[in-house]
Amino acid sequence: MSLLKHQKRSSAQCSLIACRSSTSIKRRRRPLTTPLSTDAPGAASSPWASMNQELLRLIAWRVLAGDLLDYVHFRAVCTHWRSSTVSPRGHGIDDPRFHPCRWMMLPEGHGLYPAHGKLRGYIRFFNLDTGRFVRAKLPVFQDHCVLDSVNGLLVMHRDKDTVVRLFHPFTGDVVDLPPLVTLMPHIVTRDLPGASHPTQRFLYLRSVCASFSVSATGVITVMLALHRVGSVAFATNMDQQWHISTWTLWCDKPLSFQGKLYMVRLNLIPEESSEIFQVDPPQGYGDDHHVSGLGFSLPEPKLIATVPSDKLAKPIFLVECDSQILVGGYTDRSLSHMVVHRLAGLKLEKLIPLRSIGDKALFINDRCLSVSSNGALPTVVSDTIVLPSIKDGSLVEYHLNTNTWSRPMDGCIRWGPVFGPCSLIYHIYTCCRREYWNKGQLYNRSKACKWRAKGKRQWRVGA
Repeated sequence: MSLLKHQKRSSAQCSLIACRSSTSIKRRRRPLTTPLSTDAPGAASSPWASMNQELLRLIAWRVLAGDLLDYVHFRAVCTHWRSSTVSPRGHGIDDPRFHPCRWMMLPEGHGLYPAHGKLRGYIRFFNLDTGRFVRAKLPVFQDHCVLDSVNGLLVMHRDKDTVVRLFHPFTGDVVDLPPLVTLMPHIVTRDLPGASHPTQRFLYLRSVCASFSVSATGVITVMLALHRVGSVAFATNMDQQWHISTWTLWCDKPLSFQGKLYMVRLNLIPEESSEIFQVDPPQGYGDDHHVSGLGFSLPEPKLIATVPSDKLAKPIFLVECDSQILVGGYTDRSLSHMVVHRLAGLKLEKLIPLRSIGDKALFINDRCLSVSSNGALPTVVSDTIVLPSIKDGSLVEYHLNTNTWSRPMDGCIRWGPVFGPCSLIYHIYTCCRREYWNKGQLYNRSKACKWRAKGKRQWRVGA
């Protein structure tokens, strides 16, 4: 896999370089577009450089509805187009239109964690729909680590004070939240294995599924699903500390969707029905800056669907696909066949399995992803579910349209490493395991998940 197409804009805070995946090792630089210049012959009379501003804005919003990077390219055409449209910088977090949705940080493998010297400060991202790759120079990783990705934004953890930050990788916009260490008293007081050890405590706090929402007054509320604790932490950018839910819900594979958290309750008895819960952010929380964080608590989880075990057997997963939530699992305890439902249908007690999920493939683990199959990602097969084999740990894929199993690649990801023409699917699957995804390691259960803290003689552990 290498880069075939590069591009650079000096006026952007982040240097974006568009690229495509390929097995070729050659690298070639060329500009994506040739911006119109008023100094060029005939430019002054060009109808494109004098297009009506209202029409430009209308076209720009339609372009933005597709992908943020296309909008950035649109604004780079000429000075007139740039001045007539809204800059993403400064609005990258509080305005959902400018979120880099469907962009995911690429795990490089080979121990090349973000800020590794060999990467020269660059981080690569890829689009789960188009397969397009982008490279951004992000010096922030020198003293930060990333915990999660939500709507394409990175949930960061600053080394020196454990401050949690929402970071837009393409605009550089940042929103600060309270230090993660303010949750430590909630861990110490619980009867959790290793909670008395200063380093081991962070194992419970760094493994998170994040969700955030923006109020009408611009206050940002973030929720962190701490699945190892069975609780949800929440705070706003106006708070000084994190707060934690008064209730406990042990769940598996929490999902962030439209500012809310969705969870499947873990039941120890296989014959019991599965229950799907929705966790909403506190209503009105943070709107009044004088009382932010005082007198508010996280609402009790809402039971939104119950699935009989004879219709959908465990383990059950939730995944966002085409702006809706899909619920999948096995048809019975033999674990030989899989099925996928729409959550909207399960809420109405309509147990109608989907015959097709279009051009999507579902990658299933701690984080579940839907990825489009297209020419840029040739190893991704539509209408499939990709997950580890129960027998030997190798990656397998289930074909929904034929109810058959196959292997998308050679080798066993449990022991690794796995290389070859199909290794890109290995990189994609690593994104489903946060504790490998953020460390430059490809998913490999035989290796410990730890990496050096930049500038310090110590190792990080946990997610």
